[in-house]
Amino acid sequence: MRQHDAEVPDANATYVFAVCRDPDPSSCAGLPGVTHEAPVRLLALDSFTAIVQTVRACDFTDEAWQSRLSDQRELERYARAHHDVVSAVAAACPTVPLPMATVYHADERVREALAKETDRFRAALKRIAHHAEWGVKVYAPPAATAATAATAATAATDDADRRTGRPVVPTDRGRPAAGAGLAYLERKRGAQRLRERSQEDALRTAETVDEQVGRLATASRRLRPHPQPSTDRRVQILNATYLVAERRSEELALLTRTLRERTGAEIELSGPWVPYSFVGEV
Repeated sequence: MRQHDAEVPDANATYVFAVCRDPDPSSCAGLPGVTHEAPVRLLALDSFTAIVQTVRACDFTDEAWQSRLSDQRELERYARAHHDVVSAVAAACPTVPLPMATVYHADERVREALAKETDRFRAALKRIAHHAEWGVKVYAPPAATAATAATAATAATDDADRRTGRPVVPTDRGRPAAGAGLAYLERKRGAQRLRERSQEDALRTAETVDEQVGRLATASRRLRPHPQPSTDRRVQILNATYLVAERRSEELALLTRTLRERTGAEIELSGPWVPYSFVGEV
């Protein structure tokens, strides 16, 4: 919904943070928003209220925004400012966040454009009322990986052979003792089976957590696993987000602890968040 029809250097535009119902006017009082030149304010729509701020149109031209996208620090500043306003309003009433840099050339254009989305906003606000978004990340149990375990088992077997005097040393002609090749291949197959079993166990753990938390949630989404830092050896097997009623937040925390104990997996629970992930699926 970002607009570019007001790219006159001295013109103003209207930045829209969110759409909500019956907001508390004090919830956004004093928030800087994305500029210090105008306050964050309420804009009445036919059925809802938009949270907006007057900005300079020239700051949101294609050229200006592309330049901002290449400046990580500046981009983070805008993202944080946008999120701070949305979070403050959402703490007081059901709120549908709009994408960062949703800009129209005037308040009237905001009313016209958002009026076309009335049904979507009504459904989204009904869905997320008295709910919050929670993130769940699951990592495979911290025991040795299958490959490490298999390698250790192979090394232990070879060491045992040496200690018991079994013929694992080369013969006079430099060939391995009879049966040594077969034993090696069998250990390799065993390591492969162990890796496959470990992967299957991890998938079952992920499905168990997702199913159990999903039963408690109103809605859920599976996300792509986050890339792990090179120093983090954990294996992420589930990255999901859940829409959970506020009254069930303690139940969610208890369920997470129970699943940690039952599965042996590391489970990270984060939230509550503004339900960004569940406002566009109505």
